[in-house]
Amino acid sequence: MVRIASGYRAAKRTTHRLLTVGKGGRVAGAVDVFIAGLIVANLVAVALGTVDPVFDRYRGLLYRFNAVSVGVFTVEYGLRVWSATAADGYDHPVFGRLRFMARPECLVDLLAIAPFYVGITLFGGDGRLLRGFRLVRFFRLAKLVRYSDSVARFERVLRRKTDDLVVALGGTTLLVVCSSSLLYFVEHEAQPEAFSSIPAALWWGVVTLTTVGYGDVYPVTPLGKLLGGLVAVLGTGLVALPASILASGFIHDDTEPSRCPHCGEAIE
Repeated sequence: MVRIASGYRAAKRTTHRLLTVGKGGRVAGAVDVFIAGLIVANLVAVALGTVDPVFDRYRGLLYRFNAVSVGVFTVEYGLRVWSATAADGYDHPVFGRLRFMARPECLVDLLAIAPFYVGITLFGGDGRLLRGFRLVRFFRLAKLVRYSDSVARFERVLRRKTDDLVVALGGTTLLVVCSSSLLYFVEHEAQPEAFSSIPAALWWGVVTLTTVGYGDVYPVTPLGKLLGGLVAVLGTGLVALPASILASGFIHDDTEPSRCPHCGEAIE
């Protein structure tokens, strides 16, 4: 019994390492590549399913591919939950697994497979489910975050620069509201339809500050043109502000190693 229990714990630890990105060596790397490739293939299948001739001709193949993919993702999710107790902080067989399942990446894994089973339960094996649930299947795209070093790095930078980005976003929102309100009072009499209200003027403020300038709504009065020009100039600087914040975050991230120089595993 002792030997069986020891083997069970060893199998759980091995499974946990194999399914943890950046750990487990070459075998884990092969598993990561396989899962990531399957996710990409699913996204391609969803896109092809929106082409009517392709869907009509290959709907059975697309449905079977989706079913097989869900099976693989279900096994992956089950193994992650089963081996969660091998991780530090999740050693309790019940509450540890529940905390593990509440992690954002695990919720994404669940959302990637749950729509399929919900659809099967509600509608049976109707192949039309492939279309009915193709939108929610894009949750599988979020699973790629776990397998991409670039996305993981972007996530680290966002976390580090969240406060700065919130300040920049708050300033941009304030400027949009103020400029739109001012332009409403300036342009309302000249263009009662285009600037019928402050919420309607917000469209002009957004496209002007982001330097898109569709040209469907624009000021015609001299004062309105002056105000619009000032807002457009300010918008150029505000659009560059989040980019500069993220750039500084990436530069800072370059100075911090993300992997151990000796074993090559990810540093948490």
